[in-house]
Amino acid sequence: MKTYYRALTIAGSDSGGGAGVQADLKTFSALGVFGMSAITALTAQNTHSVTGIFPVPPAFIGEQIDAVMSDIGANAVKIGMLHSPEVIEMVAEKLKQWQCPNVVLDPVMISKSGDNLLQDDAVDALTKLLLPLATVITPNLPEASVLLGRIIDTPDKMSEAAAALADLGAPNVLVKGGHLTSGPGIDLLYETASGQTTRYTADRVDTKNSHGTGCTLSSAIAAGLARGLDLKTAVVEAKNYITEALKAGADIETGSGHGPVHHFHALWKKR
Repeated sequence: MKTYYRALTIAGSDSGGGAGVQADLKTFSALGVFGMSAITALTAQNTHSVTGIFPVPPAFIGEQIDAVMSDIGANAVKIGMLHSPEVIEMVAEKLKQWQCPNVVLDPVMISKSGDNLLQDDAVDALTKLLLPLATVITPNLPEASVLLGRIIDTPDKMSEAAAALADLGAPNVLVKGGHLTSGPGIDLLYETASGQTTRYTADRVDTKNSHGTGCTLSSAIAAGLARGLDLKTAVVEAKNYITEALKAGADIETGSGHGPVHHFHALWKKR
């Protein structure tokens, strides 16, 4: 019997549909991967703000992961919003228990609207317990700054940050430079085993519709790894996908704030 390529997202639910588990599952589907989920928290949010967070008990998060891995299995795992140390401990335990392959860790800390999605005391747990279990971590500049306790705001600092995060235990680090204030978009991939840094550049897309960009990119990398791509190829394909999704969604109005990217730009016809 044939099987699907399979990817599991362990992340929070976005009621507005632009980020979190919803963005992850859309991305998996768009890239030919069967998506599954273990929801870590419910959020009440739209294109303007997060108005509420309802945490899922860690034990039930573990049950969701067990249910998926004991029956369907996964070729890759994407990890997003983990709001507390207890949740991080549970997820780390389950990753080890099921020997989950191709783990993409997106250290979600702050929403597009500026709302805090990670408790302050969870940063240490994230660093110690999950970084070493990840295949690649994908922090943006604010997230890298929190993880390292210093401001990361230039390409040179990005390169230093990637190596420093690798020293904390991450096998591979993709530092995303979308928050740079000028110049083209720059992302840096640091591979710990070789010490090699690969620089990716892309023209900036002029759009307010960038909600869920980080979730989508990390999910696209996970989808590539699930399909058997090597890390560099998965990153290149993911970056191409998110660029086209940003371009395609730039002139579509979804809500009156930061709208989503167009996950199905290659499949849907515009109205």
